[in-house]
Amino acid sequence: MDNEQLKSNLTSSKHWFRLVFMLIFAAVLQVASIVMWVLVIAQFFFSLITGEDNQYLRRFGHSLSTYIYDVLKFLCYSSDEKPFPFADWPKGSAEKHAGADEKSVEPVNTDAATDVITDDTKGDK
Repeated sequence: MDNEQLKSNLTSSKHWFRLVFMLIFAAVLQVASIVMWVLVIAQFFFSLITGEDNQYLRRFGHSLSTYIYDVLKFLCYSSDEKPFPFADWPKGSAEKHAGADEKSVEPVNTDAATDVITDDTKGDK
């Protein structure tokens, strides 16, 4: 790398603006971590008292963990996209993923299977 390239990099406002955003998101990450621990404790006590987890806390926990992941991607230069509030808040879709597993198995169409068997037996006779 030559001196001109180094000088260009050091004076580039793009890098310095990113540093400012990285410092802001690093502070936000610390706050989000505290909120996550409060959520974990609340979910534990809710589960301890009621015997079940709270679906709203689970959904929020999912979206918060996705947000933390997005912030970490930005901080580690894995993504140039700034997280919330510069993008939409992540969806809390933990239930959708759990429900998708159950719905992903499609029932076998027994009529179609019967038709195939019937057609095969007709050809054999």
